[in-house]
Amino acid sequence: MVNSSFWHKKRVLVTGHTGFKGAWLSIWLHAMGAEVTGYALEPPTDPSLFRLAGVGQLVHTITADIRDRGMLEQVILQAKPEIIFHLAAQSLVRQGYQHPVETYETNVLGTVYLLEAVRLACQQGVPIRAVINVTSDKCYENREWVWGYREQDALGGRDPYSSSKACAELVTASYRNSFFSAVETAGIAIASARAGNVIGGGDWAADRLIPDCLSSLMNGKRIKLRYPEAVRPWQHVLEPLGGYLLLAERMCENTVRFSKSYNFGPDERDTRTVAWVVQKLCEKWGAAAELEIEREDNWPEASLLKLDCSRAKEELGWNPRWSIEQALEQIVEWTKDSQMGKNLQEICKKQIQIYMEAAPQ
Repeated sequence: MVNSSFWHKKRVLVTGHTGFKGAWLSIWLHAMGAEVTGYALEPPTDPSLFRLAGVGQLVHTITADIRDRGMLEQVILQAKPEIIFHLAAQSLVRQGYQHPVETYETNVLGTVYLLEAVRLACQQGVPIRAVINVTSDKCYENREWVWGYREQDALGGRDPYSSSKACAELVTASYRNSFFSAVETAGIAIASARAGNVIGGGDWAADRLIPDCLSSLMNGKRIKLRYPEAVRPWQHVLEPLGGYLLLAERMCENTVRFSKSYNFGPDERDTRTVAWVVQKLCEKWGAAAELEIEREDNWPEASLLKLDCSRAKEELGWNPRWSIEQALEQIVEWTKDSQMGKNLQEICKKQIQIYMEAAPQ
């Protein structure tokens, strides 16, 4: 598992730290003693985990756009990070349909600007050791087959969001092969991480299954489902974040061996349909599920998506720790604690500790 002592006093830059995953990652890094600089726009939702959990008190925050190349270069030169997690992105499929240009600008050019800033910073002596670009399981060319995609499978993406993540993967590989094997950047590892559908407490993003379900349950409304039969690799947000942290540790140990792409997803038995997840969430919440099918053919999504995580398991020693049922239990507990007005930062830290102490599946 993650080595907490490794992160003590490590200088870390997290782009997109005001988002759902970025906020959880920032809390985890701070709890281990890392010195974190965050670079992001204002929180994308209101309410937001970033604000309610006081993440801004834990990290040095730079409020700026990932597309602001000059600002990004300046921040990296000043922060002198040893490790960078690139999470800043437009992360929703439906928003990609609605705003395709912004999606490509953020997810593709944002990645170019980050890696270019890293290249220039290295030439000026900034001691960067590892950069992880967080993309998506949707970067693969989806063929609707029943087995999980492996890292060597074809990239693709039919919709703008998925396509932009495939492009970000190509950019990462190009920069790694073109520039970060050069003499002036020797010793710098560049990797990409492809996670499944993350769920967890503190997610208020629009058009996401768990937030929509919880909102309906709390307000006594029927739960609307667009694709109840769709199969996704569901996992608690701490699962891929633990993978990113472990990957960064390995990259600092060996900058050549681990400079590649890695999948982080659940075990096969936890790749479930939307309807199954909703029914189980309602059971954990203590309410009967009242479902309403509301299909929207204008924004099609893949019906079947699985990941093969053999590489992460074999090379990194990473394994999922919570089943989908355990993940849903943690989400329900987090949400009910939140309703009771408990300290959300402490709730997050408690769940991180429980996760770290859990046995691998």
